[in-house]
Amino acid sequence: MRAFIQRVIEAKVTIDGNITGEIGSGWLVFLGVGKLDTGREISILTQKLLGLRLFSDSAGKFNLSVQDVGASILVVSQFTLYADCSRGRRPGFAQAADPETAKSLYCEFIRELRKSGVPVAEGLFGADMKVSLVNDGPVTILLDSNDLQSAL
Repeated sequence: MRAFIQRVIEAKVTIDGNITGEIGSGWLVFLGVGKLDTGREISILTQKLLGLRLFSDSAGKFNLSVQDVGASILVVSQFTLYADCSRGRRPGFAQAADPETAKSLYCEFIRELRKSGVPVAEGLFGADMKVSLVNDGPVTILLDSNDLQSAL
């Protein structure tokens, strides 16, 4: 499972002109689900995500988490995080989970985040979404659950 995190001042998802998810200060999380992912990756990724200190303290150091500052999270499904561009000019997506599995794990990921008490908004899985954001920093982090398994 891969999470592409951007610290934002605000972010929203629009579908057919209607806002379906919107946050103020917080993190925009693009979530990609790989074909080998299971519920275990959800626990690993949410634990790491909620503990990340990407907000500055009074000394200007990244020392505060999303929970510490009372920020929100907007989660958007993003299968293209599993794009393979190693051959040719058209990306391949063989490493991305099938839509049914990906949707199930995406929804489970959101449920797990919500258990923390952090306000969570979301896009609509599989929809043609327009995502708007105002980066803060910019601060952008890529997490891959495969890299985190031994770190927790």
